[in-house]
Formats: sequence, structure tokens, C-alpha cells
Amino acid sequence: MHREEAGMMRLLIGIAAGYVLGTRAGRARYEQISKATKAVATSPATKKALQMSRQRLSDSLNTRPKLEPMRPIDEDTTIMVPQDQLKKK
Repeated sequence: MHREEAGMMRLLIGIAAGYVLGTRAGRARYEQISKATKAVATSPATKKALQMSRQRLSDSLNTRPKLEPMRPIDEDTTIMVPQDQLKKK
């Protein structure tokens, strides 16, 4: 599990715990916890961490190999090879 994913998991656990504690403490306390949760969820730092997590997940799920030029055949044609195959040679 990546650090961002662990941070997101902690955030979700915190939100769930806040909800449970808020409902037991009464409506006023719930509103206070709800405001704090919304502030964290809408903060630029949280949005940046979420964006980075999503990008890393997207990159890890990308099935299209990154291609590198191997050699040109002529002016208009170049052979492309997946990066992982270039590293093995």
C-alpha cells in the first residue's frame, strides 16, 4: 500500500469515526465534526494528495507500453520498441 493510499484510508476511518462519535454526542457536536471533515476534504493539500494517488493508480493500470525509438528505417519510418524490452538487452 502506497503512502497516499494509507493516508486516504486513515482519512476515511477518521470520517467514519467522526460520524459515529458525532451522532452519540448530539447534533451540535455532529455539526462541528462535519464542518471539520468538510474543511479537510476540501483543502488544497487533500485535493493534491488525492490527485497524486489517482495519477499513480492510473499510471500503474496503464496497459499501453511506453515506446522508445529503436532505429529509423528511412526519413518517415522509425521502429518503436517498448521501454522494458530495451532495458533487458
